[in-house]
Amino acid sequence: MNYRNLGRSGLQVSVVGIGCNNFGRRCDPGQTAAVVNAALDLGVNLFDTADVYGPRGLSEEYLGRALAGRRHEVVIATKFRGQMGDGPMLSGASRRYIMQACEASLKRLGTDYIDLYQIHSPDPATPIEETMRALDDLVRQGKVRYTGHSNFSGWQTAEAHWLAESRHLTPFISAQNPYSLLDRAVERELVPACAKDGVGILPYFPLASGFLTGKYQRGAPMPEGARLTNMGAMAERIINDQNWDKVEKLTAFASERGHSILDLAIGWLASLDHVGSVIAGATKPEQVEANVRAGEWRLTTLELAAVDAITK
Repeated sequence: MNYRNLGRSGLQVSVVGIGCNNFGRRCDPGQTAAVVNAALDLGVNLFDTADVYGPRGLSEEYLGRALAGRRHEVVIATKFRGQMGDGPMLSGASRRYIMQACEASLKRLGTDYIDLYQIHSPDPATPIEETMRALDDLVRQGKVRYTGHSNFSGWQTAEAHWLAESRHLTPFISAQNPYSLLDRAVERELVPACAKDGVGILPYFPLASGFLTGKYQRGAPMPEGARLTNMGAMAERIINDQNWDKVEKLTAFASERGHSILDLAIGWLASLDHVGSVIAGATKPEQVEANVRAGEWRLTTLELAAVDAITK
C-alpha cells in the first residue's frame, strides 16, 4: 500500500480508502468487521463515514466496534450537516449543532478524537465563518485533528481558504466530491482551486455507483441486487448510450493492458497527483482486495492522455 499526504498537511492516508456508507445498511456488525479487518491487513488506513450513514449513526457505531483495539492504526473521517432527526435542531453547520454532532459522533465511534471532520455539504443558512470558527475550536480542544469539506464548489473552497488565512482559522485540507471516469465535472473549477490552496481531493463514487465494475452489460437485464438496479431515475442518469459508449471503450483499453474496468476506474484516479485517496465502498473482503489491487496501477502519461480522449 502506498500513502500520501492529504493536501498540504502532514496527515498520511492510504491511496485507497474505505467508504463506510454500507455499514449498518448492507453490512451487519459481523460483515463490517470482516471488511474492516481485511482493509487493515492490506494496509488501508482511511475509513470514511458520516453521522447519517447506516442510517443515523449505525455506520459510526459499527465502525467503532470493528476498530476496537486498533484505533491507533487508522484515520477516521466522518461528517456532520445531514438530518439526524426531526426538526431544525438536528442538522446544519451552526456552532450549536457542530458541537452537539461532534460529541455524538465521538460517542458512537468509541474514540476521543476524530482525525478528519468534514462538513457534508454547504449550509446556506449558516455563515461559513461561523462553521469554521466552531471547527477551529474543536481542533484546539483536541477533539478533531483536521477538517475537510464535501460537495463544495470551487468558489466555496476558495472562500473558505481565504477565511482561514485572514482570520487565522484551521484550514480545510480535503475536498470530497463525486469524481470518476464518467463524472469529471470537478476538474473545471474545484480541482484548480484545491491545487492552489493545498486541499487534497477525496473522490467518492469512483465506480459510478457500480457502473464501472463490469457487472452491467449493454442490452442485458440489470443484475439482481446490484446498486443501480434499484436506483430508478438516478440509474437512468448514469446508464445511457453516451456512457455505454465510454464504458465499452474503457473496458477495451483496460483489457488490452491486462486489467479490468474496475482496475482502470480506481487506478486512473490513483494516478492523479491531486487525488489523496480513492474512497471506495465494500461489503465483502474480496471487494476490498480488488479495490486495493486496482489502486496499485499507475497509468503512464500516454495512457492518461488516451483515457482523456475517451472520457473528456
